[in-house]
Amino acid sequence: MPMALWRTGLLLCFLGFCACLEEDCVLGIVGRPVSLPCFYPQLLPFVNFSIEWRRDDEVVLRSVWEEVGNVEVELSIDGATISADAALTGNVSLELPTVDPKEHNMNYSLFIISGGNHSAALCTVCLRIAASFSSPLLQRAEAVQAGEAAFLCHSSGGFPEPAVYWLINNTEEPPEGSVRTLAASLPDSHLYNITSHLTVNISKDSSVSCTIQNLSMNETMTSTSYGTRGSPDVSRASEALWIFSTGLCVVVGIMVLAGVIYQIHLDRISKRKKREHQHSNRGYKRQSPDKEETEAMKPEPKETDV
Repeated sequence: MPMALWRTGLLLCFLGFCACLEEDCVLGIVGRPVSLPCFYPQLLPFVNFSIEWRRDDEVVLRSVWEEVGNVEVELSIDGATISADAALTGNVSLELPTVDPKEHNMNYSLFIISGGNHSAALCTVCLRIAASFSSPLLQRAEAVQAGEAAFLCHSSGGFPEPAVYWLINNTEEPPEGSVRTLAASLPDSHLYNITSHLTVNISKDSSVSCTIQNLSMNETMTSTSYGTRGSPDVSRASEALWIFSTGLCVVVGIMVLAGVIYQIHLDRISKRKKREHQHSNRGYKRQSPDKEETEAMKPEPKETDV
């Protein structure tokens, strides 16, 4: 008993003295697994204690270390796990199978429990969440006043809220008050949909660019509309639709032509068989009278008294 108490006290003192409380952040991508790192090889000599990973005040994972090499997980939320050889390697990193935007900027901390006493946080890791936005769709909209040009830029499915920039002729920023941007957070996923409107007086030959910048993902996506020709995305979509329609018409035409040729072939076969059948019938009719005459010329047997 004295030896066990001495080990417990030494463990808590060592952890309290050596624990590094510096907070670090890890980037988690929505829908992908993430690892929150924590390494403490100094735990190997000690036995009969528990570790807890907490998300703020909520326990996410609790495991019991009964002896060296034996780790038993008592509690796991949302599929959280630690390495199976954590007792040997000292790698007690928390593995999350997926992350959610609701966990953005939350802190995960690791604690040691020995003899009913909690240590200070051995590791504290903040989790930042990010998700890619779709490529911006830029379209020319109907202007409210004559002489003005209106543009609509839309992007969806990203996190966190991005920055939106407009440029005219690749260099000039639009006038103040000409841009209205709405960021809507979807209630079921907490991802953002971005819609930005630009209304400005420009010449017909001017180009307009819309840029979506997501610093967390290190992504910058731009779409440009050139003059009155509309968005290149729309033009490419129309061109692709035209190519598809043309290809479909060609395929249908080939199928119809093949069907006509095949039907003509069947008609020729049917006509040939019909002619052959008629010829065979005529030959049969010519042979029938001769047979009757032959039978008539045969002498009838004579009856005798014998």
